[in-house]
Amino acid sequence: MAKEQKQVRELQEGSYVMMEEKPCKINAYSTAKPGKHGSAKARVEARGVFDSKKRSLSQPVDAKVWVPIIERKQGQVVSVTGEDAQIMDLETYQTFTMRIPDEEDLNPEDEIEYLEYEGQRKIV
Repeated sequence: MAKEQKQVRELQEGSYVMMEEKPCKINAYSTAKPGKHGSAKARVEARGVFDSKKRSLSQPVDAKVWVPIIERKQGQVVSVTGEDAQIMDLETYQTFTMRIPDEEDLNPEDEIEYLEYEGQRKIV
């Protein structure tokens, strides 16, 4: 299991957090002052790393949340077939197929950076 627990107050824009069991990248983070009997609340807005779905959560700043440990890896394009690319990891030399993002233009021998979390991969 590649995740750790952190307090909501430790989160920041650009970092990752688990929402609805999915790893998400934080787009916006804001806190509201505590009320008379409550603790300060944080509002976190994020987008799914692998599904691009928008999610948000509102929690006390001292609540614990799960933070995914997403690995950044280097790969090389072996071949391109339609919307898929055959990628070779430059560390392990393992090859696998990934969907090419719409805005990407990949060619064989291009070096890429990709994110990996629990078997899910995405080109960045």
